[in-house]
Amino acid sequence: MSTLIVHLPALSPTASTEWPYLLTPDGQTVAQQGSAVASLLPPVPRPAEVVAVVPVQHLSWQAVVLPRGTQAGSPRLQAVLEGLLEERLLDEPQHLHLALGPSSDAGADAPRWVAVCDRAWLRDCVQALEAAGRPVTRIVPELWPAAATDSAVVRALAAPPDSDRPAFWAGTGLGPQRPVECLPLQPATPHPAPHDSTEWLAEPAVAALAERCLGRPVRLETPASRWLAAAASPWELAQHSFASGQRQRLGRHLVRQLQSAWQAPAWRPARWGVAALLLAQLAGLNAWAWKENQTLRQRAADIRQTLTSTFPQVQVVVDAPLQMAREVSALRQASGQAAGDDLESLLGAAALAAPPGRIPSGIEFAAGELRLKGLSLNPEEGQATLDRLRQRGYSGRLEADQLTLRQEPR
Repeated sequence: MSTLIVHLPALSPTASTEWPYLLTPDGQTVAQQGSAVASLLPPVPRPAEVVAVVPVQHLSWQAVVLPRGTQAGSPRLQAVLEGLLEERLLDEPQHLHLALGPSSDAGADAPRWVAVCDRAWLRDCVQALEAAGRPVTRIVPELWPAAATDSAVVRALAAPPDSDRPAFWAGTGLGPQRPVECLPLQPATPHPAPHDSTEWLAEPAVAALAERCLGRPVRLETPASRWLAAAASPWELAQHSFASGQRQRLGRHLVRQLQSAWQAPAWRPARWGVAALLLAQLAGLNAWAWKENQTLRQRAADIRQTLTSTFPQVQVVVDAPLQMAREVSALRQASGQAAGDDLESLLGAAALAAPPGRIPSGIEFAAGELRLKGLSLNPEEGQATLDRLRQRGYSGRLEADQLTLRQEPR
């Protein structure tokens, strides 16, 4: 499934705002990358999704312990988060968007991270993309707090075009009180203490500056790789008023999980096996269909051969069963034998099927169908009469005091 990943601008968007984006067909490779106004972003045919990446500068992080009975998706989750964080936030909670992070393996009572950003700015960005025909299906953070078992990561990132800072560094996993920390990338800025497990990354544009400020070599990281990792993360900031239907979110989550598992290198033998199985099934179905077609053709040829050998006067075969029935009927009439749909045969079948002593008041016969009037059969007698007719190869129908019967087709 194709995914359009859009990096949200630092300020509320206008008609001339440039949106950095990348288009990935499988969530791992980049097919197209660039920057464009919202109306010129690549179109995303369904079921493709649009993932909005919130810049790291726009997010702050708070750790909370949810009260028992409160779960993600609960209608009162927003009110609970506002109550827990009211004293810690610098702005009024109603002006902020609070998104609960994914649960960890530490248990239900373990602290959960909450991502905090400006609600009005995020709403303006989402509405601008929706107005341009690119409705957002997911909202993810550019960076998020590392798990307790992950090593610390220090990144040197180029500042956005509308910022006066040349660059800044962002650290994740630096400690429980420093989940994601952003500071200007300057020699006088205090940097995290080096550890053997710390990973040092930098965008190509600021790699040299980062090495001078940090005093150590760094590994290059492109924004595209960071956004791909963000789109594949378990984070979902589209909660509360930004959330679509729960069923749609679960459906998208299931599709992403299946897509990730299907495209993983470890599943390559399984993919080849499934493809080989499908090809074998297709070949088998074609072979079976060809064999059945040959059998039907042979049976049709045998029927035509039987007709022409039994009745040599038939020169042209159009409908062999119908022509054979006509020829047999003609022979029966020529020899004086009654056919199953003649008046005598139908009267004999009715006499054997009807209750004894019932004499019809009227008889009509036309086109192999016999109507007997005035039998006055009750429901039990009528059903028994129809069953006896069916046993002799005749179909019957009761309408008031009239019994209609004809020979069943063979």
